[in-house]
Amino acid sequence: MERRNLNALATAHGVQLGYTDVEGRRRTASREALLAVLRCIGAPVEKAADLPGAIRERRHSLWQRVTEPVVVAWDGEPVEIVLRLASSESARRLRCRVFLEAGEGRTHVFKPRDLPVVERASVGGVPMTARSLRLPGPWPVGHHRIGIERRGELHETLVLRAPRRAWEQGRADRGWGVFAPLYALHSARSQGSGDLADLEALGAWVSGLGGNALTTLPLLSAFLGEPCEPSPYAPVSRRFWNELYLDLAAVPELRDVPGARRLIGSPGFRRETLRLRSGERMDYRAAMALKRRVLEKLSEAFFDKQGSRRAAFERFRSETPDLEKYARFRAAVEKRECSWRLWPSRMRDGTLRRGDYAERAARYHEYVQWLVSDQLGGVAASARSRELVLGLDLPLGVHPDGFDVWREPDLFAERVSAGAPPDDFFPLGQDWGFPPIRPDRSREQGHRHLLECLRGHMRFAGALRIDHVMNLHRLFWVPSGFPAAEGVYVRYPAEELHALICLESVRHRCAVVGEDLGTVPAYVRSAMERHGFLRSYALQSALPPDSRGRPAPVPASSVAGLNTHDMPTFAGFWRGLDIRDRVELGLLDPTRLAREHDRRRHRRDALVGELRSRGHLRDKSRGAGAVLRGSLDFLAESPARTVLVNLEDLWLERRPQNVPGTTIERPNWRRKTSPTMETFIGMTRVRRLLKSVDRHRRGGTERS
Repeated sequence: MERRNLNALATAHGVQLGYTDVEGRRRTASREALLAVLRCIGAPVEKAADLPGAIRERRHSLWQRVTEPVVVAWDGEPVEIVLRLASSESARRLRCRVFLEAGEGRTHVFKPRDLPVVERASVGGVPMTARSLRLPGPWPVGHHRIGIERRGELHETLVLRAPRRAWEQGRADRGWGVFAPLYALHSARSQGSGDLADLEALGAWVSGLGGNALTTLPLLSAFLGEPCEPSPYAPVSRRFWNELYLDLAAVPELRDVPGARRLIGSPGFRRETLRLRSGERMDYRAAMALKRRVLEKLSEAFFDKQGSRRAAFERFRSETPDLEKYARFRAAVEKRECSWRLWPSRMRDGTLRRGDYAERAARYHEYVQWLVSDQLGGVAASARSRELVLGLDLPLGVHPDGFDVWREPDLFAERVSAGAPPDDFFPLGQDWGFPPIRPDRSREQGHRHLLECLRGHMRFAGALRIDHVMNLHRLFWVPSGFPAAEGVYVRYPAEELHALICLESVRHRCAVVGEDLGTVPAYVRSAMERHGFLRSYALQSALPPDSRGRPAPVPASSVAGLNTHDMPTFAGFWRGLDIRDRVELGLLDPTRLAREHDRRRHRRDALVGELRSRGHLRDKSRGAGAVLRGSLDFLAESPARTVLVNLEDLWLERRPQNVPGTTIERPNWRRKTSPTMETFIGMTRVRRLLKSVDRHRRGGTERS
């Protein structure tokens, strides 16, 4: 009886009772893990005896909800909502108010008894009836509101009137582009790391070679002082940008602030710049501190006077939700030098007053957000002028000590982390360390947080990568104190989230790429196809474990590459360097080493056989260089919408940018490209490989 009650409560809250693992076996969630996740999602269950009451409370709360907080009406379909009312109210006249996004309003008066019944129930002894209300149009595509007036209260529903498919316009021929982390780029003009001017220059170079796409890792704000957390997938916020990537020379205030120019020209500044440029790894603290010295001078001078630039800043401030709160939060973190979780209760609860932060620092953070937005807009405009798709990346999570969690703590589940179940690569599962969004709270807010994230990125991007796209359907929650292997899947309102993404995608003319690599249920990819999301294809993970097998075919609606930032480089994969590294890190049992090397050999053999059968490897060479070129030609002749080339593969870089499952053990997100931008742009080998990709993309036969 206890387990039946537990299962019933979990199902009522959208918590899965189990899942099918990578080997096809059914994994049932433990009693303890289910109880822990239910507590994190707000269910009042401290012990088994609480289960019957919690079930009654959940059922009661659902039936007391007069309307759902969000409904989806795909374009061309009727707008229909379900009303839950006491059966005794069926003869009462109710008023429905419609508020269209453009400002138009209209009113409908009806009696519930005239509506078709979809469900009946008795809740606390009160007969209840659910009825369907279909509302006449017109209903343009957009975000609309419906309000049901009942007993002096207005019960609101957000209506997402959405196109069924995301934006799909692209160049008529099959495109190609390059991927490079912006921090890893370094040139003779930047301060030790790539900046937005470098990104624009790289785009111009790619376009000149015939490419039409440029992608990078997330460019979002990060803690780069104390603490220093440079991972692009653990941002301070998914709505604000990283000022490390500013091009100082392009800031207009620089010409009017002699002190800033003197600082840049000073011997100490030049020495530090040269030191940062010469290092093989990013020194984030030092690079940000150096750049901030200049930006602070520019900020102080900017706020000391009025002018046309000041008016533009004020417009940006008024149009950017939470900018002032974000700036004050960052300034308060800098003043206290600790997590907001250790602040006094008033500050933890979101109230910051003068004295809690330095005004000068808060102004700085507002100013640099404006600068990044302006420069990123320039990069986007330059890309559009070249018919180049600028691809940005929306990470799944945020730093647990960051702004988004502090600003909306009720939106994020506490005492639990997002992660992934065990698989071949991580037999113990993964705990990613950031709090997941509560699906119930997101619905109550009309998915406002995701909407702001999408709009912030899509105003610049020609394509947006959705990290771990399966999270639109379900996400693996790992309760605090539990091993990652004992996590539990929680369901999300997939139709609503897809509708929101499709709507903003079409409005911003921005394609959507879903990261769907790994063990992904078939229904996720079916939804991607249905809604026009491009899939992700990595040849490295598509190779069969049997040397007589063939690589998985490249989908036409995909962005295809050799690997991703979470995989070994092509040269590292070909030489098996990642296998040795996993053993050293303790991520791979040494007893499985021989098996892993056998599997890798089979995959190499399968790739070589495929390339030779297609004429992409004409001699007997199995060297990394020859196989790399053949693999790129294989992808270039595929039907993929876009082929993305990891820039570092072109010079056979062996070291990865990130080793999943590690933090301080490896220099993740810190390694610069071996050559400078000036060097690799002039490398004959690099240009020859990309020209070959361009030739095959434009004239090659489409073969999967």
